[in-house]
Amino acid sequence: MVTSEAEFEEWSRTQLAAVEEGLREALTARSAFVTETARHLFDAGGKRFRPLLVLAAAGLGFDLAGSVDADAAVRAALVVELTHVASLYHDDVMDEAELRRGAPSANKRWENSIAILTGDFIFARASAIVATLGTDFVRFQADTFARLVSGQLDELAGPAPGADPVAHHLKVVSDKTASLIAASARFGAQVAGATPAQTEALTRFGESLGVVFQLSDDLIDIVSDDSGKSPGADLREGVSTLVTLLIRQVARPQDARLLELLAAPVAAADLPEALALVRRHPAVDQVRARVAAGARQAAAELAVLPAGPARSALAALCDLAVTRAA
Repeated sequence: MVTSEAEFEEWSRTQLAAVEEGLREALTARSAFVTETARHLFDAGGKRFRPLLVLAAAGLGFDLAGSVDADAAVRAALVVELTHVASLYHDDVMDEAELRRGAPSANKRWENSIAILTGDFIFARASAIVATLGTDFVRFQADTFARLVSGQLDELAGPAPGADPVAHHLKVVSDKTASLIAASARFGAQVAGATPAQTEALTRFGESLGVVFQLSDDLIDIVSDDSGKSPGADLREGVSTLVTLLIRQVARPQDARLLELLAAPVAAADLPEALALVRRHPAVDQVRARVAAGARQAAAELAVLPAGPARSALAALCDLAVTRAA
């Protein structure tokens, strides 16, 4: 029985260690070469945010029933993390990325076909594990993967003529990123034995939190000099974010130079100037306000949950999103 936040933190650490071991096992193939390609991103590390969210939501079982099926929680966490990793292999091919988590991307180290097939292999592993959890998990996993792929396709296609680029971007973020974070919260709720109302609330919580974390990441890329990554990666790659879309939408006369820089991927020599101009633009504070509002919306969904360490851990994720964007 877990009753305190310290005990819950220790339980979560233990289960996360089991997730790491499960990932290593799931990414082991009969072929040494496939094992090498499949473990490529695993060996490069990762935040494991989605597994942590599964475990935090699953921890509600301590407050609802006095116990948690830790094995089921770990399997659910494996499903979402493997799905996430599989999508990264495919993303890197489409983006022609050269680095992922500080290491050469799989498509760069080998070739596109190997990266694509490796992603397929990892998704197959996720599918095999989700089948052990039941048909409700399988169905939602399939729907989530469909949303993820749809979001990627919509991003590649861009907004339709006359459509609002900001609304299009937010839908892409919701489908491509937030859908799997929503699945993480939902899977944890299902493992915990939450009521239908609690499960739906946690699904909405994950959806809102997923959008918030993506917007936070975009802000960190612009405003942070001590995040461990070189700032301005999105600007260098010509990737549209909510900040740059809002800058283009307003198109103030005083932003003529900034708009010129944003018209194409920003050259390395122009990056300091572009970063300085973006950081001074009101769009940065507008996105911060959206992050704060989204975090409040997510936190409000937790009201239907019983008070306890699990709800506190989930609420802390909302606070973290705002802190990261500050």
